[in-house]
Amino acid sequence: MANPEHLAKLNEGVEAWNRWRKENPDVAVDLKKANLRKKDLRRAKLNDADLYEANLEGAILSEADLRGANLALATLAQVTFRESDLDGANLSGADLHEASFSRANLGGANLHKANLSKTDFFDADLANTNLIEAKLVDARLYRSDFRKADLRGANLQGADLGKSDLRNANLSGADLYQADLNGTLLIDADLSRARLEEARVFGADLLRANLNGADLSKATLLTTNLRDAILTECHVYGISAWNLYLEGAVQSNLVITPHYEPTIQVDNLEIAQFVYLLLNNDRIQHVINTITSKAVLILGRFSKERKAVLDALRDELRNHDFLPILFDFDKPDGKDLTGTITTLANMARFVIADLTEPSSVPHELAIVIPTTVVPLQTILLNGQREYAMFGDLKRRYHWVLKPYQYESEQALLANLRDHVIAPAEAKVIELRQK
Repeated sequence: MANPEHLAKLNEGVEAWNRWRKENPDVAVDLKKANLRKKDLRRAKLNDADLYEANLEGAILSEADLRGANLALATLAQVTFRESDLDGANLSGADLHEASFSRANLGGANLHKANLSKTDFFDADLANTNLIEAKLVDARLYRSDFRKADLRGANLQGADLGKSDLRNANLSGADLYQADLNGTLLIDADLSRARLEEARVFGADLLRANLNGADLSKATLLTTNLRDAILTECHVYGISAWNLYLEGAVQSNLVITPHYEPTIQVDNLEIAQFVYLLLNNDRIQHVINTITSKAVLILGRFSKERKAVLDALRDELRNHDFLPILFDFDKPDGKDLTGTITTLANMARFVIADLTEPSSVPHELAIVIPTTVVPLQTILLNGQREYAMFGDLKRRYHWVLKPYQYESEQALLANLRDHVIAPAEAKVIELRQK
């Protein structure tokens, strides 16, 4: 039990207590199991005090000095520690749920197995803190300093770790289910075997982080830095991964199936979600089949006059149950678009290229046609001539069809089925039979 004299002195008020502490610096303060529920202890000098199993529920400890204090197994629910100094304090096993540590200093404190659920750590210093197996469910840890903190096996379900600094932190085996890691620094952090299921990892920095065996199922990774990270044996079923930086990352044996299905593994995080959808989503398969059976790539010059013709051509193709893809060579300026053109052409059933007043079309066709075995039907306004090198392409590659010369936009649309679609479809059938 608490020393009656010490408890009586504390009950005289903080000012009297602090004066007594100053006059008696060598006294070992004994407040074990003291009932300090809802007590106002703002700015109290409680450094090195023994508060083992003390009841401080609802107490106000803002700006209090608790350096080296023993708060093991204490009841600290709903306590306010705003700007308090708990450097090196022992809070192991303490009940701190819904407490407020905003801007408090907990550097080097012992919070082993402490209950910190729904606790507010906004802007707090927890560097080098022992949080092994601590309970931090729904805790607000926004913009806190956890550098080199030990969070092995900690329960951080639903915790807000946005913009927190967890560099070199040990989160091995930690539970971060549905945690918010928006802008969080996790450089050199150990997340091996951690549960990040349904976590939101937006703009986080995981440079050189160890995610070996981590569960990233249904997590959302957006603009995340994973350079030189270890991504081996991870579970990535249902992951949503966009704009990742993966240079130098070690990726292998990524499990794309849920735990209850036979294991399928890939070695690339960015394609994991795509591969799973291909294998298991009938709608995705239907979309891919639809694209390859109905897509028509339209190439041409996007000057005002020629664009009007291309737009009309696109609209008319829709009337014939095709999915037109209209591509503008003229933008973005200066960018090599050959890869994009090739990809789109390989997805298309056939390609239509307008050779009237060509600009970039001849160059692109010269590169794409030799490597893309897809019917190419060209169109040309009467009175115009094919560009000089087009004849060579026709002679060398049998999937390049004779240009259809049209009198006007109206004539082109009226004769589209017979003179553009039909020859292209015939070539599609011919190519498939070879």
